[in-house]
Amino acid sequence: MTQTRVTKRQNLFINGEWKEAEEYTPLYSPYNGEILAEIPKASIQEADEAIDAAVAAQTAMKKLAAHERSEILSNLVQLLEENAEKAAEIIAKEAAKPLTTARGEVARTIQTYKFAAQEANHIYGETLPLDAAPGGEKRLAYTKHEPLGVIGAITPFNFPMNLVAHKVGPAIATGNTIVLKPASQTPLSSYFLAELLEKAGLPAGALNVITGSGRVVGDRIVTDDRVSMITFTGSPEVGKEIRSKAGLKRTTLELGSNAAVIVDEDVDLDRIIGRCVQGAFGFQGQVCISLQRVYVHEKLYDAFVEKFVAKTKELVTGDPLDEKTDVSALISEGDVDRVLAWVKEAEENGAEVKTGGKRDGNVVLPTVLTNVPADAKVSCQEVFGPTVMINSVKSVDDAIAEVNNSRYGLQAGIYTNNIHKAMNASDELEVGGVMINDIPTFRVDHMPYGGVKESGTGREGIKYAVEEMTELKLVVVNHNI
Repeated sequence: MTQTRVTKRQNLFINGEWKEAEEYTPLYSPYNGEILAEIPKASIQEADEAIDAAVAAQTAMKKLAAHERSEILSNLVQLLEENAEKAAEIIAKEAAKPLTTARGEVARTIQTYKFAAQEANHIYGETLPLDAAPGGEKRLAYTKHEPLGVIGAITPFNFPMNLVAHKVGPAIATGNTIVLKPASQTPLSSYFLAELLEKAGLPAGALNVITGSGRVVGDRIVTDDRVSMITFTGSPEVGKEIRSKAGLKRTTLELGSNAAVIVDEDVDLDRIIGRCVQGAFGFQGQVCISLQRVYVHEKLYDAFVEKFVAKTKELVTGDPLDEKTDVSALISEGDVDRVLAWVKEAEENGAEVKTGGKRDGNVVLPTVLTNVPADAKVSCQEVFGPTVMINSVKSVDDAIAEVNNSRYGLQAGIYTNNIHKAMNASDELEVGGVMINDIPTFRVDHMPYGGVKESGTGREGIKYAVEEMTELKLVVVNHNI
């Protein structure tokens, strides 16, 4: 891989100031190995400073009126709109996300912060009729939502702006403060966010951005008693570890998936093939709800495979900054090796590679496999790469059983014209979200999003994240005195 001279040194953002770190590490482009910047590698002491700043800023954030929090978020929206192309280029460079896809992420990020700005003005409790119980006469009861305090946010590389927005947006809307640890490969998006929020009027210390080792910085955030909640998106293995270390902290864990779609016998394939290909290979399949498994009724199986493979071969691979690119590099060379090893394992156990299964540099060519055993890694584990398997089933019921034969349960989809099959699937599929006549990759940013089994706990989507990030307080007024 080629390497060029460092053009930028990024500092930590702590207590509203840009602070030099004790140690820095180079950040490389996943596509061509170019050095993009030097990134701070925070120490335990620097992590403590970030938590100290978030604790100190709690009073100022809690005192902000709802309309003031909403205004800060609205200011951020305006700044993101003005800097949308710059934001997309940052994502494209650090994540190797194709530029057109990166622009889509920025647009969604803007929408997420719009929802957060709106939600800041709609956080309210309810009144309770205490006289419904004997002894409750002439008493007024109401509830209100109060901020938890310090939110520890640990985010992944694949949506470095929008998944951060799903944690930072509701935290600001609820009057919490934040210590944010972005993924080591994609920290530039978070530091850019810090620049914009500083301009938007966020109080110093309300957002602190630190990068570094998960074993050092991540563990410090998770185990510090002053941090009231951990919101994490990443692998199940790390999620389990976080939960075991978090103690009584509240945790929201958005973890892995091997998302599936069912295709019934009565479906018009020409209407869904393009959508399924998009769901399988968007951002190289590095999406928690990327379409990884397809179960097609045996009557349509051969036609579906033929059309899907033909559409897959039309995808353009290459430089993420090229407007024509559909699929670019995986996030690391290690992930390239892993994905190809999993494909080879499936092939050795009877699967057929219809297209792909090769690499071009750090780009894994979009790969389609058929007749994949259920215990192959490309089926039962999360590939997080441009790989999809297509298997034949005799019925929708058989397909539901295959989908449920998984340690994961984030989202699933079903294409059918039979309302009874659709509704049965919505009942029987063991997932957090069922998409009827759509791929499991569908998400808009105000819907409740989260899974069951090893796909996590809690829900994101601004309204639902607000509930996770607040404490319900009950107030009772006695009128009998």
